Amino acid sequence: MLIKRVLTALALAAIGLPAMIIGGLFYFGIITILLGIAAWEYGKIYHTAGYNASTLLLVGGVVLLVIVRVYFPGMAPAALALLILAAMTWHLIDYENGRNKAASDFTITVAGIVYLGWIGAYLIDIRNLPDGLWWLALVFPAVWFADTAAYFIGSRFGKHQLTPRLSPKKTWEGYWGGVIFGTIGTAGLAVLWHSLGGLAVTWWQGAALGAALSILTTLGDLGESMFKREAGVKDSSNIIPGHGGVLDRIDSWLWAGVLGYLLIVWFLI
Repeated sequence: MLIKRVLTALALAAIGLPAMIIGGLFYFGIITILLGIAAWEYGKIYHTAGYNASTLLLVGGVVLLVIVRVYFPGMAPAALALLILAAMTWHLIDYENGRNKAASDFTITVAGIVYLGWIGAYLIDIRNLPDGLWWLALVFPAVWFADTAAYFIGSRFGKHQLTPRLSPKKTWEGYWGGVIFGTIGTAGLAVLWHSLGGLAVTWWQGAALGAALSILTTLGDLGESMFKREAGVKDSSNIIPGHGGVLDRIDSWLWAGVLGYLLIVWFLI
């Protein structure tokens, strides 16, 4: 199982790293495809739970919202408003046709469009910043450092459950180990990128960014666990061998994207 996970991760890196480096339409396309697949998985999770969120509006709405957010930002609020009205119309018709849970379906559809479309677009916004590649190379590793350390430290030393209902295998020992290594690792990367002329950030700014991301992005992972727990499913899909679904892989990225972007824009540039 571990070998399959490693091989799959290497295959994904072979696509993802060039996309990050090249940027532009290539990176936009990769992220948009991932968000569209995640939207399909999100709808599938809730279909399993007995809800009838609109797959068409979820996938189409997320892709449309990302396109508008990135290329036509002035029209983004209007696009979001119209998508919400479209979702209401869809589920009103569904209710009239006998679907008694249409109101709940509506809220699930809108939540998915906003969470994966609006929030997800920040993954592209970071790359579009000045020195965007360097910022991505600071934000993404912060999450990887924290997740990896949390897994290994939690597996070896974990005794106290972090969230018994949401994710019983997560422990406080693993969580704080992830925060420590995420903070130190990001501080080290900040020094390295600064020495290479990539970013004008100090080690303590890198440490602060790493600490914030390490502390908060776990909530993205737990949020997806909440979706799956309600539906009684283990993975969002089996589209990625050894890793489950796309949503399983980007749950923390979603939080890292928006938080990283806002912290960078507000405090670092």
